[in-house]
Amino acid sequence: MKKMSVPERSWAFYDWANSAYSIVVVTAIFPLLFKSSATNAGIAASTSTAYWGYANSLAALLIAILAPLLGTLADFKGFKKRFFIFFVSLGVLFTMMLAVIPHEEWLILLICFIFTSIGFAGANIFYDAFLVDVTSSDRMHRISANGFALGYIGSTVPFIIGIALIILSQQAVIPLSVTVSSQAAIAITALWWGLFTIPMIKHVEQQYYVDRVPRPVTASFKKLLTTIKNIKAYRALFLFLLAYFFYIDGVNTVMTMATVFGTDLGLDSTSLLLVLFITQIVSAPLTILFGRLAERFNDKKMLLSGILIYIFICIYAYFIKTVVDFWVIAMMVASAQGGIQALSRSYYAKLIPKQSSNEFFGFYNIIGKFAAILGPVLVGITAQLTGNTSNGLFSLIILFIIGGILLLRVPDQGKPASPPTISV
Repeated sequence: MKKMSVPERSWAFYDWANSAYSIVVVTAIFPLLFKSSATNAGIAASTSTAYWGYANSLAALLIAILAPLLGTLADFKGFKKRFFIFFVSLGVLFTMMLAVIPHEEWLILLICFIFTSIGFAGANIFYDAFLVDVTSSDRMHRISANGFALGYIGSTVPFIIGIALIILSQQAVIPLSVTVSSQAAIAITALWWGLFTIPMIKHVEQQYYVDRVPRPVTASFKKLLTTIKNIKAYRALFLFLLAYFFYIDGVNTVMTMATVFGTDLGLDSTSLLLVLFITQIVSAPLTILFGRLAERFNDKKMLLSGILIYIFICIYAYFIKTVVDFWVIAMMVASAQGGIQALSRSYYAKLIPKQSSNEFFGFYNIIGKFAAILGPVLVGITAQLTGNTSNGLFSLIILFIIGGILLLRVPDQGKPASPPTISV
């Protein structure tokens, strides 16, 4: 198998750039900072957990509303990279703001987090769609998996620095509070994200596109409406998106709620950060393995294997009591998280028409984001009503079961779907 080309490598390297945001801001350090801020303001643990879930859901809703139209508009020549740069800039800017806003302002922190999430998710629409521009169909599983693997490795650098600063602060080795150290880790993450996005901007170009028209926004609406009217005609795409809606909801919810869940169980921040760090390290080679196995065996079977692992995670999470239990769950997540995300992206990319990749990845993103609304809200409401987050996590099992059943019904891949013809 030949080495990655410069565009392939530059594309995959963006995962290296933005994945630090996922672990530091979404999963690890910022959630702890937010929980501390909310607790100091007199907010109960279960209530702040619910607020965190609601914030994630609101951000997901906003980007889901924008995604299809933005994706359709970005299919016109020269638009894709402009949208990508805008959303990256939005995410980096508001991530930096999280580092400078006073710790006491928990509500402002939560609002800024929503904007960081919009920037992150918005940029990913166009990043994912660039996969068809940088590689061939037979290499998509490998390149997609390599991207996620680079993300797991790259994200550990700001994460290690953040953990080191926090631990040294706790031990009074450096003259910084834990809060300031956490804010410094978030600032480093913002800089890391911005700096390592440069190769993507420099070397990746839109190869497949729709020629520009005099009224691109009007044309985008027409094209989007035509696709929506005919979406059921794309049987494989339609069934896959339904399956993806359910199983990725569970995956995203486990990711976004992991740290606050551990905090509610009474696990200390040092143990949580260490578990998350090791999870990142273990995930990298296992994600690459998923990509290799998808090339050797049936890619649908590998996706179903990931779903089965998550079903067991939901069952095990219901009985979690100790740090050892949390380690077990973390390693199970590490074995499947990157693989199921990478293969979902490349499996979908092989089904869609390349010249309409942004439009179809807009649908892919809206499905993922609407799915991300249900899980956190479910966990949040359950946490408030019962005072026990475990009940909500266990209920996620139904999402994986439904997703797996629908995935089994997706027809074998043939030629990519053809986009509808419209008059402008």
